[in-house]
Amino acid sequence: MDIIILADFLGRFDNSLNNRFLYLANILEKNHKVEIITSDFNHGTKEYFEGIPKGFSYKITMLHEPRYLKNVCIKRFFSHFIWGKNVKKYLENRKKPDVIYCAMPTLTAAYEAGKYCEKNGIRFIVDVQDLWPEAFEMVFHVPLLSNIIFAPFRAIANAAYKRADSICAVSEMYLNRALSVNKKCKGGHCVFLGTNLENFDSNVEQFSEEEIHTQLPNQKVDDVWLAYCGTLGSSYDLTCVFDALEVVKSKEIDPPTFIVMGDGPRKHEFEQYASKKGLDVIFTGSLPYTQMCGLLCMCDITVNPIMHGAAQSIINKHADYVASGLPVLNTQECKEYRYLVDSYKMGYNCKNNDAEDLAEKMIIIINDSNLREKMGRNARKCAEEKFDRKHTYQELINVVLE
Repeated sequence: MDIIILADFLGRFDNSLNNRFLYLANILEKNHKVEIITSDFNHGTKEYFEGIPKGFSYKITMLHEPRYLKNVCIKRFFSHFIWGKNVKKYLENRKKPDVIYCAMPTLTAAYEAGKYCEKNGIRFIVDVQDLWPEAFEMVFHVPLLSNIIFAPFRAIANAAYKRADSICAVSEMYLNRALSVNKKCKGGHCVFLGTNLENFDSNVEQFSEEEIHTQLPNQKVDDVWLAYCGTLGSSYDLTCVFDALEVVKSKEIDPPTFIVMGDGPRKHEFEQYASKKGLDVIFTGSLPYTQMCGLLCMCDITVNPIMHGAAQSIINKHADYVASGLPVLNTQECKEYRYLVDSYKMGYNCKNNDAEDLAEKMIIIINDSNLREKMGRNARKCAEEKFDRKHTYQELINVVLE
């Protein structure tokens, strides 16, 4: 088969295979012709890639996308629009494939790919990674006005969903959103982003004590460490975590050292907020995935603080958290994730944006090492049953080869 994987946000091409679409391409190319079509713009660093990445056995095509500097701005919508149009031109001049496996977002590229597949009798598979424009509506939430502004984007998303011959998604919530407007699919396929546990464990084994001291030169290994890994952006409520740590400190209990792994537009703001409160917080910046795995597993507790009303469902950090075998303190409102936390007894669900409640649950875990270990074992069990790509991604492979 001739398979196109169309995905704009691929981040680093570092052969870690942590990206969902690179992972799928690596499996499919063993028996099929695979081409990844992506952008020449790295959305994480906001810089252009320096040529086509080397060391991959399948074809990688990078189409031009105009640069933008902020994740939420008009120029970003224009950038994605132009990239979608470039995808359309490329497909029209390429030999017709057997199937297009398309990540959503972005919207214009999915819309154009859907029209192309419908016109040429090509199987079109959509894999929903995030809900657009819903995620942007959370940032620009103005009653009535938001509905009007984002109506065209919603129409484009619906058009792509409607044309899909199969729908996959990283959560039941995202899957149901796409299926709500699609009359072709009797059902869909929910497969969490997940991680490859073998690779994760290998990364942890290779993480040396020397690297620990490099990242955390003044920290004692026997202290309790609280971990966050991910984007430092508007969807993530780290200020609530800082406030909770302050509450813990006010009760004359030593708060855990807070290890913040990641980068983003609010990093400077978070650094200032933590410094003002006199908290023991270490911002490592963005780390290679291999180092992040090792440092995460050196911690004792994870925290998943997501803002009220956020559109996120099951996301990347959930996979890494359960793979680490650590308990989680969760403020995210997503029912799907809260159910996992409760059903596996792998941590505590806390009230959203409630520092007192978060601090109360944090103190329970800090003071009970046996409970931490028990919850951690339950988290790892969740990883093995729900998040291990070695097993779960076979469902996505089957969809492509249907």
